[in-house]
Amino acid sequence: MVKAKRKPLKQIMDLIQPYDKVLNIGCGGCVSVCLAGGQKEVIALNTELQVTCKLKGIKIDIDAYTVERQCNEQFLRELDDRTADYDCILSMACGAGVQLLAERYPDKPVFPAVNTMAIGIDREIGIYEEKCRACGECVIGFTGGICPVTRCAKGLFNGPCGGVHGDRCEANQDASCAWVDIYNRLKKQNRLDSIMQFQNVMSWQDQVQRTIIQEPYESRYYNVSKIK
Repeated sequence: MVKAKRKPLKQIMDLIQPYDKVLNIGCGGCVSVCLAGGQKEVIALNTELQVTCKLKGIKIDIDAYTVERQCNEQFLRELDDRTADYDCILSMACGAGVQLLAERYPDKPVFPAVNTMAIGIDREIGIYEEKCRACGECVIGFTGGICPVTRCAKGLFNGPCGGVHGDRCEANQDASCAWVDIYNRLKKQNRLDSIMQFQNVMSWQDQVQRTIIQEPYESRYYNVSKIK
């Protein structure tokens, strides 16, 4: 599922400050599940924005509404009669939802209130681990269900590299080498012949596997600074 994190309050304020009436639209889909942009988060953001505006002497009317999905046009129809009264729209959906809103209401400025981070899994409440980079060239049928594009720091389709130390990744000593894990899983499944099937390389992804922690939950987890 898509994971997202809310943008810093100052960035959001800078986007909406020129406007008098703002409609903040949440999404009941992925961003709701990952605690970034559902109805609860829309209300929380609006409260923060209203308090900030009051402290700064800025007059902005900010309203809230949440649709079931922002990435599906049929769920946006209910907004048609609502958006006319607003100068701009703030979206707490993923990047796809923001773009569909902007497409449906081209005469309205549509601003993102969250950053789309990853496709991942839920580890704990408020903490998520990236598992898929949507590369369009999935090979996990050959690699024991472990994604080398996401897990391997070099995105190697045919690994491991020469920098593995024991079972540790040279780019991240806190993580095991993806290809050691792939080997061990395939061996357990008696499928080591799969690792010998050469896969055509793809563009290198300059990114290590990410963990996303929502800000209100950071105090729950140990050594947060290492895994932001």
